[in-house]
Amino acid sequence: MAEAEEQETGSLEESTDESEEEESEEEPKLKYERLSNGVTEILQKDAASCMTVHDKFLALGTHYGKVYLLDVQGNITQKFDVSPVKINQISLDESGEHMGVCSEDGKVQVFGLYSGEEFHETFDCPIKIIAVHPHFLRSSCKQFVTGGKKLLLFERSWMSRWKSSVLHEGEGNIRSVKWRGHLIAWANNMGVKIFDITSKQRITNVPRDDISLRPDMYPCSLCWKDSVTLIIGWGTSVKICSVKERHASEMRDLPSRYVEIASQFETEFHVSGLAPLCDQLVVLSYVKEVSEKTEREYCARPRLDIIQPLPETCEEISSDALTVRGFQENECRDYHLEYSEGESLFYIVSPRDVVVAKERDQDDHIDWLLEKKKYEEALMAAEISQKNIKRHKILDIGLAYVNHLVEKGEYDVAARKCQKILGKNAALWEYEVYKFKEIGQLKAISPYLPRGDPVLKPLIYEMILHEFLESDYEGFATLIREWPGDLYNNSVMVQAVRDHLKKDSQNRTLLKTLAELYTYDKNYGNALEIYLTLRHKDVFQLIHKHNLFSSIKDKIVLLMDFDSEKAVDMLLDNEDKISIKKVVEELEDRPELQHVYLHKLFKRDHHKGQAYHEKQISLYAEYDRPNLLPFLRDSIHCPLEKALEICQQRNFVEETVYLLSRMGNSRSALKMIMEELHDVDKAIEFAKEQDDGELWEDLILYSIDKPPFITGLLNNIGTHVDPILLIHRIKEGMEIPNLRDSLVKILQDYNLQILLREGCKKILVADSLSLLKKMHRTQMKGVLVDEENICESCLSPVLPSASHCCVVPGIQVISHFNENVITCHLTGMVTPEKDIHVCLFTVLDAAKPFSVVVFHCRHMFHKECLPVPSLNSPAQFCNICSAKHRGPGSAILEMKK
Repeated sequence: MAEAEEQETGSLEESTDESEEEESEEEPKLKYERLSNGVTEILQKDAASCMTVHDKFLALGTHYGKVYLLDVQGNITQKFDVSPVKINQISLDESGEHMGVCSEDGKVQVFGLYSGEEFHETFDCPIKIIAVHPHFLRSSCKQFVTGGKKLLLFERSWMSRWKSSVLHEGEGNIRSVKWRGHLIAWANNMGVKIFDITSKQRITNVPRDDISLRPDMYPCSLCWKDSVTLIIGWGTSVKICSVKERHASEMRDLPSRYVEIASQFETEFHVSGLAPLCDQLVVLSYVKEVSEKTEREYCARPRLDIIQPLPETCEEISSDALTVRGFQENECRDYHLEYSEGESLFYIVSPRDVVVAKERDQDDHIDWLLEKKKYEEALMAAEISQKNIKRHKILDIGLAYVNHLVEKGEYDVAARKCQKILGKNAALWEYEVYKFKEIGQLKAISPYLPRGDPVLKPLIYEMILHEFLESDYEGFATLIREWPGDLYNNSVMVQAVRDHLKKDSQNRTLLKTLAELYTYDKNYGNALEIYLTLRHKDVFQLIHKHNLFSSIKDKIVLLMDFDSEKAVDMLLDNEDKISIKKVVEELEDRPELQHVYLHKLFKRDHHKGQAYHEKQISLYAEYDRPNLLPFLRDSIHCPLEKALEICQQRNFVEETVYLLSRMGNSRSALKMIMEELHDVDKAIEFAKEQDDGELWEDLILYSIDKPPFITGLLNNIGTHVDPILLIHRIKEGMEIPNLRDSLVKILQDYNLQILLREGCKKILVADSLSLLKKMHRTQMKGVLVDEENICESCLSPVLPSASHCCVVPGIQVISHFNENVITCHLTGMVTPEKDIHVCLFTVLDAAKPFSVVVFHCRHMFHKECLPVPSLNSPAQFCNICSAKHRGPGSAILEMKK
């Protein structure tokens, strides 16, 4: 069994330094066990030479040329006799369905574990390495490489024949290879190379650092962390290489990719194997130590280290010495480190032993945390991994945590954790409450007691309430407010509060709490009375929640005094329960509150309180002057005479002006603006609103002897009144401020009006011309006349059968008559009158000549069917359209052959 390096034991003394304490606090990263079952049986008779790991199984090669397939427990599932000599390497594809094997006698085999395909080849030299394509299962990826004195790539062609090509040779034996994606990495005596199988280019050469070491005794260890990161371990050197794409501008004759060494550092011992672990590395090291007695080197136990790579160095996270069988006789080349990516399992392979290193699971982690009394971390770890832990229960860890906190005196933390740990277990809750009672800490657990699911016995809640009532009125009130009333016996608590009120009858906290208890007991009348006495904000919530409007009809003034805004909103929202009339009557003795109510009512609906609009005039005048004018403007039910009287009495000029103008007395309103307010801008604005010439005349007359007023008029009346009327009346020699600027503005306004008129005229002319052209094009279109057209007067065909004609005003007319082409010519034009236009043509080539009149309204007549034009009215009209009082058509065109 693999075990961590033995440490000297001894009692800890008080003088232990901080570094030792920190070291003891570090949790082990890995745990170890020996791979037994079938492996033990194999290694009793044979020795392991190589191994490869798949997520589903293991493949073990031996010195006697056997390959064993094992399950993860070490049981033998299949055996292959490949060679009589040592198996050098085994390679599996990602699917685990194809395996490649090479041996010391030069034999190479690639075959399917579940299919019949197979490749056999024997070379004249030992084949040290083999690697099949990771996706060998695909037909396009039937490739593998082998290495002895040279690196060969085998590919299966389209005729199922294998062809080989040399990727590299001439630098000694190929001793290690790893294939990931499209990249193949291998090591020979000189260094490490990477080959891109897609571009068929070798993209790098990483030389080895210590050339003094024999490459056969201290082989290179390769490991792909991902598809672009290669980890190289050789001797005591570790390099992390990153494969990157070369920018197109840098290509030239260079490969499309290049390698950058991201990290490089030295280790204490010789590297026998590498594997990634998240962002860290697992390193298997071969250790030699010097004997103190003989001063000779000997093989020590191999070490498995977890290190954190840094750019130029590394940090050791953990280090374990492994006791493997026969470690005294092993060399560096005898150890191998294989790993399973999916499960973070690391296999330390030696000739006589296979040790599995596993990341410690959550059960191991929790054991260590509990041993160190880190209960909170243990509980958190158990909750996160509750589906994976097997030896621990969350509840047991939680109870141990609570007991630990109580022992430390952290009662509040312990009580808070109960809420999470005890969950819905009522029995455990009650047990813990009694435990807290025994130590006098009921108050600590009270905020965290369950209130719904589960519900504890009423006695539990009453016990805690009594504890607070005896010592903490505020805490008692908080619990009554937060706890549902059905958790405890309400009548018991009411009586208890009453007993305490006998000692302190004016205690607001107890009174408020008693009101809440009455509410829980549905004794709303008593609760409302207490709330109103206390003027408590919850009174409105109580009224709404329990529909207590019938109880507050005589308490409206109290509610308004307490919070007028909330009271008014509540009353207006519930007009169906408390009428507007009732509210106004209740507030009759408090006009300021009456105004607040009626004002909000008016804002909501201008018509609902129309009966009180006359009253509101006085209320606005007394309590809310700024809103009087908006009220007068918006109300259509307000008596104007009454409003005018009040405004005049109080000398409200703006309101009086508005009322006078609304009553039609605009002149008096204008006079008041000018005489009382002396505001020319407002007077001008008023005149603009009324749009009355007489008002402008009055304004000019009043302003003619006031230069500032004249300036204001000159600046504003240009678009309403001819400025000349004002200018002519200005007395000669009167000094008017800013006269020049005002005259310039008038001229600019005039020019702007002229430009606008000219622009509009151009637009109208352009539109008229466009429409005229469109009408002309429409009227010039031809009209088809054939045998289907009938005379609208006699209702007979206008043409003989099998004939038709196209009539186009102003040009030659082509007529087809009984398949003979007849040419008709225009005979004259009649000037259009009243937009009535017709076309007349005569056909003479027929057996009997006839004339047809075609109007542009598409109505057609025989000429003899129309009335003869008179001298007074030479133009012809369509009888049908004339009867409908319409006049479409075009000028008469007489056409004769």
